[in-house]
Amino acid sequence: MAKEVTKRSENYSQWYNDLVVKADLAEQSAVRGCMVIKPYGYAIWEKMQSVLDGMFKKTGVQNAYFPLFIPKSFFSREAEHVAGFAKECAVVTHHRLMNDPDGKGVVVDPSAKLEEELIVRPTSETIIWNTYKNWIKSWRDLPILCNQWCNVVRWEMRTRLFLRTAEFLWQEGHTAHATSEEAQAKAYEMVQVYADFARSCLALPVIVGHKSPNERFAGALDTLTIEAMMQDGKALQAGTSHFLGQNFAKSFDVTYQSKEGTQEYVWATSWGVSTRLMGALIMAHGDDNGLVLPPALAPIQVVMVPIFKTEEGHQAILDKMYEIKKGLEAMGHSVKIDDRDTLRPGFKFAEWELKGVPVRLAMGERDLANSTVEIARRDTLTKETVGLEGIEQHIHALMDDIQNNIYEKALQFRESNIRKCDDWEEFKTEIQKGGFLLCHWDGSAETEQKIKDETKATIRCIPIDSCVCEEEGKCIYSGKPSNRRVVFAISY
Repeated sequence: MAKEVTKRSENYSQWYNDLVVKADLAEQSAVRGCMVIKPYGYAIWEKMQSVLDGMFKKTGVQNAYFPLFIPKSFFSREAEHVAGFAKECAVVTHHRLMNDPDGKGVVVDPSAKLEEELIVRPTSETIIWNTYKNWIKSWRDLPILCNQWCNVVRWEMRTRLFLRTAEFLWQEGHTAHATSEEAQAKAYEMVQVYADFARSCLALPVIVGHKSPNERFAGALDTLTIEAMMQDGKALQAGTSHFLGQNFAKSFDVTYQSKEGTQEYVWATSWGVSTRLMGALIMAHGDDNGLVLPPALAPIQVVMVPIFKTEEGHQAILDKMYEIKKGLEAMGHSVKIDDRDTLRPGFKFAEWELKGVPVRLAMGERDLANSTVEIARRDTLTKETVGLEGIEQHIHALMDDIQNNIYEKALQFRESNIRKCDDWEEFKTEIQKGGFLLCHWDGSAETEQKIKDETKATIRCIPIDSCVCEEEGKCIYSGKPSNRRVVFAISY
């Protein structure tokens, strides 16, 4: 029997947890709040990394690496930044263990206390801007366009695999510029890179917009975001790009000599996406049978299952499958032949469905004799029997069709769950149904906080490329004038 997954309609949260574990993506570790990403899950993350890394480099970004440990004093230099992360910081106080004098294992050596405590990085603005001070002297040294792929630690109390863990993997870009205009343009460019990646690779429709002041990154003057809708109607922040102004440059005294000979503070951005994208991939596309992976990110795009009665027939089918595999791999597709002799074909079908492989080929001795093969699509759960002639080209075209279909299905779901709302009593009822509500807001942090306190809903973004609603109206809560609608939702 295949590993059963809880139905989404019965318990969406349990469905998600089941899928992460039973599809061999990740599991809980011995360290509270941390996860083990298993090979199949990591293979998906590697594909995300590879595609994004190439997209970054096309914009002139280079990869670097900065320390995991950050002196505690660095955080005190940017007050808003430290306030945003203080409750999540893991702190290193000692550098050595010793045998317990009472023979009860090991204890911290009291003589090995650090002169200055170290923070395990929750994000790297402080250590990077301390470094940039040494790199930047003149306008000729700018811009600096760096990114690092690394892990970060944010001591979360309530954790959930991929969505919120104490340690997670991500990339964080940090750029330095001579002018405010250049920095803002870079922040905008990178959020558009994220949006393009989400739509073209994750098959995930996203809304690009500005975060409200309450929801901005700690220490940023502006935060741009991509917001996605999951199948339970909740919002997921899938990536952010921040215009940091000169806050960190001033905190770490990073200046440059301009062409005119004056000393000027540098302008900054930072931007990042994380393994949270794995959660988005699962929750946006998965079904009651398991994962539904877009071909662009599937570690295995085509799986082939031989069905045979005789050893002679078995070998003949395998020969043909290896021939097809070679042709598909030449076209750039990843292919696996599942020739395990300990499992029945039906079990294999269910297992690969659970793992979300986009295309499955099944071939029996009669198929081989008729020069046909059965093709099953994971996105539609449909099957067709086609001739072997030109099968590679047929599957190659099918990949694009599957990728587009997964995106369109998610887009239609989102569009059917976006609605306008102009009445506060109606808002309180509608927001509990899930989806995105387009509402007027008076622009004040006070109103935003009251709405959040009363309904748990937050302003996901002030949209700039989808659902743009620039129209006069009255704030959903205060009744004060408003010149545009914003996106409200309950989020992960």
